[in-house]
Amino acid sequence: MGAKRALAAGVLMLALASGCSSGPDSANKTSNDGRPTSAATPPPTGAGAGAADNEWRIPADRVAGSMELAGYADHVSVRSGEPFRLFVTSSAHAFTVRAFRIGWYDGAGAKLIWTSPSMPGTSQPKPILTRDRMITAINWSPTTTVQTNGWPAGSYLLLLRASNGQENYVPIVIRSGSARGAVLIVSGVNTDEAYNGWGGYDLYVGGRKHTHDQRSLMVTFDRPYGYNPARGVLHDNLPLVQQAERSGVPLAYATSVDLQADPALLNGARAIVFGGHDEYWSLPMRQAVTKARDAGTNLAFLGANSIYRRIRYAADPHGPNRIIVDYKDAGLDPTHNAPDTTVNWRQNPYPDPENSLVGMLYECHPARGAFTVREPNFFLFAGTGAKVGSAYPGLVGNEADRAYPIAGTPANLQVVAHSPTTCDQRHTFSDATYYTVKSGAGVFATGTIEWVRALQGPDKEYGVGPAATAFAQKVTSNLFTALAAGPMGRTHPAIGNLPAVRALPTTTTGTGGPIGNSPGPDND
Repeated sequence: MGAKRALAAGVLMLALASGCSSGPDSANKTSNDGRPTSAATPPPTGAGAGAADNEWRIPADRVAGSMELAGYADHVSVRSGEPFRLFVTSSAHAFTVRAFRIGWYDGAGAKLIWTSPSMPGTSQPKPILTRDRMITAINWSPTTTVQTNGWPAGSYLLLLRASNGQENYVPIVIRSGSARGAVLIVSGVNTDEAYNGWGGYDLYVGGRKHTHDQRSLMVTFDRPYGYNPARGVLHDNLPLVQQAERSGVPLAYATSVDLQADPALLNGARAIVFGGHDEYWSLPMRQAVTKARDAGTNLAFLGANSIYRRIRYAADPHGPNRIIVDYKDAGLDPTHNAPDTTVNWRQNPYPDPENSLVGMLYECHPARGAFTVREPNFFLFAGTGAKVGSAYPGLVGNEADRAYPIAGTPANLQVVAHSPTTCDQRHTFSDATYYTVKSGAGVFATGTIEWVRALQGPDKEYGVGPAATAFAQKVTSNLFTALAAGPMGRTHPAIGNLPAVRALPTTTTGTGGPIGNSPGPDND
């Protein structure tokens, strides 16, 4: 929802470890007491895991231009052992590809899994601009097919390096075969693609003047990422994955697309965790996650602005679910009176605000505030030393959510933090919440995008200091332990307190817009 927050062109301050793969996903097994165990990826450690690899970092003067060296994969995810094709343009320079798996690795941040031989550079054709103002590189020829035998499940960055020293990234996920018995980490690739401005168009602006009326009505995964090709991975996924793997709990990995393409992946998952910014959801995605919650799978939303935009997928010659359709206007959408009309989830037709799943509504951008504890005895705050009114400056940042006493808000919603927040000239609140359902599942939401970014360390941009980072890290560590233990509501039932917060039912304090009132087709 908010403006793009790009890192300084590719100055990526992470040290990575190099070494061998720890092996592919194992098949589901049964423990000695007969309980199914997961095919989850164990937290990677081991010999050489802490050794730095400074070659991974891309200095600002080595970031390649948009057609100088760039690429994309024909899948957002594959299972270990499945191949994928790379489509790369490299103007007159040979290049190599290195696959880095992000993770904890004793604090190193990632590990080299695979290196390609040198390949000749080929200049691909200019991308196509469709009548829906979608930029696509579907007209590119495949450069190579990458085999993933032995690659462990996880989130990867493919580092392209040309012989002239220029570099770029292609993100991809090696998804788990099953999340049974594991905590599933979901990479928000829909949102990454929505903000991808490669070729001059994204779902927000387009054309020579980068205006909203010239925005793309559809975007495709069949193009490289622009301006910061690892934006979503670095901002909203990497710190979370590091914290998760450090916790030692069984983990599984997937993307937004996989929630629709393979909903059975969620069967038996202990929990599903969403990172800092996961704004764009299809109807089948939401149905799959809701079904999992109602079967006892915990949920954690460690950001804000989740499930704000309703999208559809479409196919292209590379396969299903390669195009994200989002007209952002029922009048423009040919499917204009349907449950999957591409408007905001809270808008007509068929409004279904995100609060029924997240617990809260998106409130505003640009948000700034101190995360302020309301209930220090909340079980996830254990060991933080927090008291009533303890405030952690900067931890509310970029975008924020707020709890509202409206239809769809869980009756037992527990507001555990209630933080005074400013959004430009607006004064409002950002909340952190928890609720439980009949299946025993618990749902925790931080209500701030800055939460995941703060896990990596202090952030001068938002004023996040060491105390806020330590608080976020401890709460997140407690969270992963609780998620992996099973349905949180069985041992920690939510204690509803929203009336005591005295929140108003109107959304006028924020920038997310009003709630629609159409129960079905919009006949206006």
